[in-house]
Amino acid sequence: MKTLIEIHLLQNFAPSNLNRDDTGAPKDAIFGGTRRARISSQCQKRAVREFFNSKVELGVISSDDLAVRTKRLHLALIDELKALGREAGEAEHKVKTALAWLQLPVDDKNDKSQYLLFVGRREVSGIARLIDENWDAINTQPTEQGEKKSSKKDATKAADSRIVKEIINAFNGGKAIDLALFGRMLADLPEKNTDAACQVAHAISTHAVEREFDFYTAIDDLKPDDTSGADMMGTVEFNSACLYRYAVINWDKLVENLQEDGILAKKGLRQFIEAFVVSEPSGKQNSFAAHNPPEFVMVSIVSNGQPMSLLNAFEGTISHRNGITKASAEALVGKAKALKDAYSRNSHEIIMDMTGINDSSFGVRRDRLEELLDNVIAYVG
Repeated sequence: MKTLIEIHLLQNFAPSNLNRDDTGAPKDAIFGGTRRARISSQCQKRAVREFFNSKVELGVISSDDLAVRTKRLHLALIDELKALGREAGEAEHKVKTALAWLQLPVDDKNDKSQYLLFVGRREVSGIARLIDENWDAINTQPTEQGEKKSSKKDATKAADSRIVKEIINAFNGGKAIDLALFGRMLADLPEKNTDAACQVAHAISTHAVEREFDFYTAIDDLKPDDTSGADMMGTVEFNSACLYRYAVINWDKLVENLQEDGILAKKGLRQFIEAFVVSEPSGKQNSFAAHNPPEFVMVSIVSNGQPMSLLNAFEGTISHRNGITKASAEALVGKAKALKDAYSRNSHEIIMDMTGINDSSFGVRRDRLEELLDNVIAYVG
């Protein structure tokens, strides 16, 4: 039985610039014929991963249960080998040789890989152990004096196929929660790609927005008293918006990506839902301090159905006349009920509502996030 967990949020942010485009303006999009505020999917996922890291500091999540995104995998491997007693210079040579065999070479000019790699911390440790165990066998073929540096083709010729196969097998996701949720693509090792168990939509405002501008000035504190005028000035764009946020998790895929570890999958699911609700982008927060938690949270557990975003509840813009968040919640529940009836959807809804909408006929109501999380985990478990 295929199980999906959908998260629908309404979050009304005060004036802010949480996610900027290349010009420094708040990201936006045209939807329903009007300009809407937008926060990108990538920005939200980054906030979730930062939340996971904060849980490591509190001891809720182990660092081994997470992944790192980096162009400096070789440095992490060198550190692991140094901890195993290997000398730094030789470890660097062995690591760079092994990565070149995998078609993941390190550019000597900037000491980075060609592209960002998303690897679980257990994967890093496993690869380091394999390099350590095969220390003497990992060597590059020497080049004659004056000959150019070896190419990818040369590295392949020099590779020990047995070691390459073992290291490739070590790219197994490392049972990292964030990697299992968000997936990864390794262009040079496509057989080790991981299909994401989670999809996150761009957050879109339920109403039309227009850009506003804050003109600011700054004064030099050590300026002579007889000197007038500002020493710095400029403008910052911002907006204020009630955002609809949506994510969906394929529960069966999450368990698969975590190597059938159901306990870890439940832990990952709970932490993701909490993170998606509580975390927020950090853009320009020192200037705006727009710390506004969601006031409407709905989780749908769907059996043998297709994912359904409820964004079309806001194709027509929501009026602010009687409170935009409450009006948005009413439209959201109305759309959810209509789609569930029309498609005979086998779903169970759990709702935490602080908007005060007068509709208790849909879903199970919970007053606290902790209770909602307990219910979701109990349902999938």
